[in-house]
Amino acid sequence: MLISSRNNPAIKSIRALRDRKERERTGLCFLEGIRIVGEAAQLDAEIQSLIVAPELLKSDFANELVQTQRMRNVSITEVTSDVFESLSEKQGPQGIAAVVKQRWHTLSTFDIRNSLFFIALDSPQDPGNIGTILRTSDAVGATGVILLGQAADPYDPSALRASMGAAFSQQLAKASYEEFIAWQKTNQFKVVGTSDKAEMDYRDCAYTSPIILLMGSERSGLAPELQNVCNDMVRIPMLGRSDSLNLAVATGVMLYAIHSNLP
Repeated sequence: MLISSRNNPAIKSIRALRDRKERERTGLCFLEGIRIVGEAAQLDAEIQSLIVAPELLKSDFANELVQTQRMRNVSITEVTSDVFESLSEKQGPQGIAAVVKQRWHTLSTFDIRNSLFFIALDSPQDPGNIGTILRTSDAVGATGVILLGQAADPYDPSALRASMGAAFSQQLAKASYEEFIAWQKTNQFKVVGTSDKAEMDYRDCAYTSPIILLMGSERSGLAPELQNVCNDMVRIPMLGRSDSLNLAVATGVMLYAIHSNLP
């Protein structure tokens, strides 16, 4: 059945996933676009339903994706282009979206046996930064991202767009400062933190695996109790008028420095 009303109960429940409280209540998130839905499928994300607008669906790959998911007994909700556009946050929507179960780990379920490095983020507030960091973490072969304190939602639509599917390829966990500090002490990972007040240049640090890169929040930097667990504190030189980098950019600089220096 083709849904043509924006007020259909199923459509309203999907639209409600724009709200973080609803995402946390249901454990679901909303993905939109051919590439990210395709990535989620290839990474065996748990797809609850596909939302498809036949009028907008022009891609052969997307049509094959729909047929594959149909054969896997995934629910397919067909809607008019008008209804799909009411769900979409993209210009030029591609006619395919998905409701997907969020994928979370705990620190105790992280796969640390073959891990070279992790990223821990102290109270990041911008979902887009989290998504970009997840994507960069995937690119350098890191294991995953730990969100500490009061962090933004990595399953926010802007985070998912920025991650380009890496929210499902990376191990992702939330933890309090206390939980993180206890986990680090148990496993004896080396921890490198960043601060504009640190004396050591990031290029002079000895990076050894396994290692945790600990990045401070956009507003306040790294909390003192987290600085205390760091084996080394490093800074990224600022040569112009700017006194700081965007969190995702700074994390990317650090990740490639670690990647290029690990044995």
